[in-house]
Formats: sequence, structure tokens, C-alpha cells
Amino acid sequence: MSTVSAPSGKTIAIDFETANEERGSACSVGLAWIEGGSVVRVEERLIRPRSMRFSSFNIAIHGIRPEHVEDAGEFPEVMDEFADDFAGATMIAHNAAFDFSVWRASLDGYRMPYPSFNYLCSVKLAQKVWPHLPSHKLNILAGHLGLRFIHHNAAEDAVVCASAAIAMTRDKGVDHVMDLARLIGLNPGMLHPQGYRACSVAKPSRRAL
Repeated sequence: MSTVSAPSGKTIAIDFETANEERGSACSVGLAWIEGGSVVRVEERLIRPRSMRFSSFNIAIHGIRPEHVEDAGEFPEVMDEFADDFAGATMIAHNAAFDFSVWRASLDGYRMPYPSFNYLCSVKLAQKVWPHLPSHKLNILAGHLGLRFIHHNAAEDAVVCASAAIAMTRDKGVDHVMDLARLIGLNPGMLHPQGYRACSVAKPSRRAL
């Protein structure tokens, strides 16, 4: 089985918005870099989906319309800008199952290989670290942290995801979000050229009778 090297210290939160119900229809991406317990860089890019089919439901959520992305790069071009950042990084997404399926489906549409990195789900982290919250949606976490943001703007969503990861590591007294995952029993997901492994909660071991 393919493996990804141990965390290099690079940690990046990511969020995608899609043009329609298909996972391969990314129309924007937001990225927030974590370093030294702070968000040190934020980037947002519009993406031109291959089909250019935008559903009214998705437009109502994020406000991105076909005319907004006409001059944007397609998925491979946009993501290649950050290829060196992604290599060997620890990636984080809020509801990672969605965002990393968007990444995979978008690359599949171009018959391109996956990059190599480990990733974590900030929803699963928050459920373990802050079980008292009524919900672990991004807007609830933002309220818990005292942050105001524009929901479903990819860059702002990525910043809240990153800020939540920082706060959770501090709450548990660890230095890196991977240390937090080990502490609470969360198995990192993995993306690599041969496939992927989903992020999952570790099952408790059975005691011998």
C-alpha cells in the first residue's frame, strides 16, 4: 500500500464550492495556511468547471455564476499553482469526505493522478474535542470561536476551518493537528497517486475476556 511521509509541518485548510450536484464541478477553492499557531496566508481562486453547468440551488448557496468563472482557469491549472504547497502537507477540511471527493472527482475528469498528502476532517475533530456544542457545522464553530465570516465563501470557510483546528490543538495542549488526531483516536485520511483512504474514527480495541 502507498504511504505518505510524516507531517512536514505544512498544514493547509481547504474548502471547495461546486457549480452543481456533481462532485467534479468545483467552481472555487479557498486555502488557509497554518504556521506557528496562526493563519499566515489565505488564497482564493475561481475555477472554470468543464461543463459550465451551474444549478440554481448551488448559486443560491455561494453566489457564483457562470459569468464569474468564464475567464478562470480549469481545475488542473488552478490547483497546479499550489502543487508544491500540497506536497507532503497535512490538509484539513470541514467535512473532508465532501471536499476531498471533489478533489478526486475533478482530477478523475481530466484523467490526472492524485497528489500525495495526509488529511483530517475538522468536523470529526470538533465532535471529539467539543462534544458539548449543539452542532459542529462551520457556522456553529465560528460562533464558538467568536468569528464572523461569510459562509460558503471558500476562502472564509477555509479560514474558519483553520482557526478551529488551531483552537482545538491549543485546548488539548498539543503542537500539531496530527498530534491532536492521535490523541483523540482519529485516523488520518490519505490521498496518493494510487488511490485514497478515508479519514475515520479509530475503533476502540476490545479487552481480552
